[in-house]
Amino acid sequence: MESIRSVRKSDLDSLVALAQHVSFGLTTLSPQADRLAKRIEESLAGDAPLLVMVDRTDARVMGTAGLFTRVGDAQRAEPFYAYRVERSVHQSLSLNVHLEVDALHLLKMFNGPTELGTLFLHPDHRGGGVGRILSLSRFLFMALRPTQFDRQVIAELRGVIDDQGRSPFWDAIGRHFFQVDFPIADALSAGDKKFIAELMPSHPIYVPLLPLEAQSVIGEVHPQTAPARRLLESEGFYFSNMVDIFDAGPCLRCDAAAIRTIRDAKTCFIAGIGDAPFTEAGEPMLIAHDGDEFRLIGGKGLMQNGAVGEQGVTLTRTAATTLEVEVGDSICISPLRGRSIPFGAQWPVLATRPF
Repeated sequence: MESIRSVRKSDLDSLVALAQHVSFGLTTLSPQADRLAKRIEESLAGDAPLLVMVDRTDARVMGTAGLFTRVGDAQRAEPFYAYRVERSVHQSLSLNVHLEVDALHLLKMFNGPTELGTLFLHPDHRGGGVGRILSLSRFLFMALRPTQFDRQVIAELRGVIDDQGRSPFWDAIGRHFFQVDFPIADALSAGDKKFIAELMPSHPIYVPLLPLEAQSVIGEVHPQTAPARRLLESEGFYFSNMVDIFDAGPCLRCDAAAIRTIRDAKTCFIAGIGDAPFTEAGEPMLIAHDGDEFRLIGGKGLMQNGAVGEQGVTLTRTAATTLEVEVGDSICISPLRGRSIPFGAQWPVLATRPF
């Protein structure tokens, strides 16, 4: 059973230790304590919720997954930047030439869509579907707090970067204008973004004019990010024709109501708590409760004997303790995999569909 909850101020040291394992390209999880402390404050204020996966002692952070309620900050004049890939047709009848040419157009968004971010799992805990639970936990958080988020959701994925922090796309464009290596520019972008507006070229960039190595990575992801892309695509996300301005990683998009985990989410109440142990029987589930803090568990055997009926659900005592719930409390449940909950009309829905 995996346990996930909202971040706390006391998690700072554990988050700093986790960030030591991050390589290039994840600017929202840097190992600097002051930046992570600010990230925690933003989460507690509700502007950028951050969830953490914790061990059985509820003390050590094994992974983290975050959300940004809106990209771009209109008040501070700090937009969200991306390249929009647009295709145009160039044709000459006299030369019998017909070309379809892609160009990159600089895009700035203020108060834009919700963004998924800060997804990282400690290398020692990867595998066995743990990363899936961590990633999807954000969608149940959104389902329980729909008014906090935009109807559109994007995910900016890490692009192609080698072990030395070299990005072919950055070397072809950004380096000529910023005069720094990719890791430095990427780290600076996590803070003050004014340098982007001051130095980034605003005119369209025609893709065929770039080196072939740079062209080949536009819209592609880092090998370690490929599973995350497949997961999001299985949830309904699709390529938005936008890429990151630094490494050309793809930006995926989906309407919140169309995200599979949110679409299949059901709210019900706890009718009983049993003493039966966990089993490997039944469908893997995500179960969340939003009380004093958001809590979620994921895996198989979370409901005693799969007991579900018109009178509510029965949880095992271990599950109830981890979620900090009692009989009569409401919980939100969604399948861990991509098929609807098989309980039909008997499912005790107590809330309207989110979004």
